[in-house]
Amino acid sequence: MKIILFLFVLLSTCMNAKCQLVKITTSVGDIVVKLESERAPITVANFLEYVKGGYYNGGSFFRTVHADNQPDSPVKITVIQAGSHPWKQNFLYEPIPLERTNQTGISHVHGTISMARAAPNTAQDSFFICIDDQPALDFGGKRNPDGQGFAAFGQVIEGMDVVLKINQSPSEGQAIVPPVMILDTVVMR
Repeated sequence: MKIILFLFVLLSTCMNAKCQLVKITTSVGDIVVKLESERAPITVANFLEYVKGGYYNGGSFFRTVHADNQPDSPVKITVIQAGSHPWKQNFLYEPIPLERTNQTGISHVHGTISMARAAPNTAQDSFFICIDDQPALDFGGKRNPDGQGFAAFGQVIEGMDVVLKINQSPSEGQAIVPPVMILDTVVMR
């Protein structure tokens, strides 16, 4: 029954030929994301380059952010963050231009996948997934002083229970201890 439901979700959410799905297999379960290649082409291409290059295999979800572990931040968010295998950190691709949410129309809502960054135009491999709506991460949001927001590029269509489980993982501050391992990432379509 679960397989039939998954196939229904897959077909109903990914009818056009440009739709792309990626499965992220972790040590606590699978997460399937639908990528918005038409609305965020640069960010999706970047993410797929890391997926196809095997960069995330052996990487981890290493950070959980929730109300309890950001006491000094005036703008609270709830996300989990992941990155590539540590041995590949010296071989990352060039940073990409920031595709702002006011240009793509993709908001940071419950289940959105987005690229992590420091300054604008610095995103490489690290990504995060939103738990609940996070408008502070959109263009004009107050999470970063620059107000440029983050590059949202897709949506979790299966595995939000896994995302929530990772968010509740034991942590020291915002560091998940031990990290939740990414075992495999594959392009499903």
